[in-house]
Order: sequence, then C-alpha cells, then structure tokens
Amino acid sequence: MEPNTTPNELDVTEFALVFEELTRIIIRLPSVEKLSFTTLSVLHTLSRKSPMRLTELTANEQVTQSGITQLVTRLERDGLVERKPDPTDGRVVLVHITAKGADVIDSRRLDRIAQLSAFMEGLTREEKETVAAALPALRKLGELGNRTRT
Repeated sequence: MEPNTTPNELDVTEFALVFEELTRIIIRLPSVEKLSFTTLSVLHTLSRKSPMRLTELTANEQVTQSGITQLVTRLERDGLVERKPDPTDGRVVLVHITAKGADVIDSRRLDRIAQLSAFMEGLTREEKETVAAALPALRKLGELGNRTRT
C-alpha cells in the first residue's frame, strides 16, 4: 500500500495496519476465560455503559436483534448479565453486567497487561518512551471514535 502522507505527517494507512495487527494479537492472547469475541465485546461494552437496552446493544455490537437476544440469554444463564425492567418504562428491559461478568473483564485485562508487559521488554527505552508519549493522543482518538458511534 502506498503511504498517504508527506514527510512528518501521520501515515493513516500504516497506522491502521499496525493497529489491526496489535488488535489481532491482543484479541487472541491466551486467557483463562475462553469466550467468543462477540461475548467479550458485549461484556466489555456493559462494563463501561451498564445498563443498556437490548436495542442499544444490538446497534453497538452490530449484530441482529435475535442474535443479541440469544447471547444475552446465554450470558444471563451463566450469571454474567441480568435483565431488569426499566424503572421509567415498564415495557423496556435493561441489561446489566453482574459482578461475575465484571470479574471476567477485569481478569482478562490483568492477563493481557501481564502478557503485553512481557512483549514490551523487547522494546528499547526510547521506544517505550515514544509509546508512552503517544498514549494521550491515542486515548483522545479512542474518545473521538466512541463519540461518532453513539
């Protein structure tokens, strides 16, 4: 692929390729909790935005209404989420993450941190400093991306 920049600019194509590779690695890191990507995505979403309506989860996770309903039913059976009526509208059901569901997300994050720490030992001090300096901009990029999806 051709770079999409001039000197000293961000090559968005290279950025996308690097993040695709890092995302692929992070998603596939071994973990004690072996759950599907969609299951983990729903739990992660609920860990940040619980409670949510099923329709919100459907839109956020980009799955069908029947697919999210089946998934939430399985997660509820496993004690990872629970459904409760919306106190402001009895016709609406809200999906809440349970403490057990939050523990799954927390344990996976701790496992990922430990494994990424080992990978980072392969970086030089200067490379680690460069990654650290980029974190505020990457955080803001994530915030901007989340704003456009809600």
